Amino acid sequence: MLAKRIIPCLDIKNGRTVKGVNFVDLRDAGDPVELAKIYSDEGADELVFLDISATEERRKTLINMVRSVAEKINIPFTVGGGISSVEDVEILLNNGADKVSINSSAVKNPQLINDLAQKFGSQCVVVAIDAKQIDGQWIVHLVGGKVPTALNLFDWAVEVAQRGAGEILFTSMDNDGTKNGFANEALARLSELVNIPIIASGGAGNIQHFVDSFTQGKADAALAASVFHFKEIEIKTLKKELKNNNIEVRI
Repeated sequence: MLAKRIIPCLDIKNGRTVKGVNFVDLRDAGDPVELAKIYSDEGADELVFLDISATEERRKTLINMVRSVAEKINIPFTVGGGISSVEDVEILLNNGADKVSINSSAVKNPQLINDLAQKFGSQCVVVAIDAKQIDGQWIVHLVGGKVPTALNLFDWAVEVAQRGAGEILFTSMDNDGTKNGFANEALARLSELVNIPIIASGGAGNIQHFVDSFTQGKADAALAASVFHFKEIEIKTLKKELKNNNIEVRI
């Protein structure tokens, strides 16, 4: 069985790590380069670095910071925010990113998924999907959750996989920052529908929530931010508990 992955997420705004609830009310959580090194040393399997205002502000991810983070860590590193072309990805990979995460640009130009997978390989392409339930339907949202689309989460996930994405990072906007647990029903359905790894995001509040994301949600990886940033859960402790629950992890 493939080991399940634990992935801290660094949401970056104005050069600082931030965290909010339901995508709003952001508060400062520290220096991203320092946090990245701590997580790498503590046994995180990967890191995700999202420049959350890049798309909204129409500027590129902070290349210098990407380079600084890459120099300090020895685990795979995914970067997202404001990526809209093959050239953008080339620059990020040349500056130390291992994978890229695309969201708004993939919805606006789905061919970008094909182009990136063809040029850099599927393993390099993570498609992030932010969705929330509206009238019982999971609806995809863009620009940091501010703009609803006409897309259904599950239809879009299937298309993304067919176009060559290597992974899907699914964030439940309803659960984000609430610490009430992941959207396990939606996760399990995604896992059934596509044959690429699903990263669970949004809602981690305690160790049991991670256990549930893997057992009930069938996720391949679980991503969290505030519980790690504010030292509510230590990664080593989390992994020990997952092992105790017969979930395969790298210790």
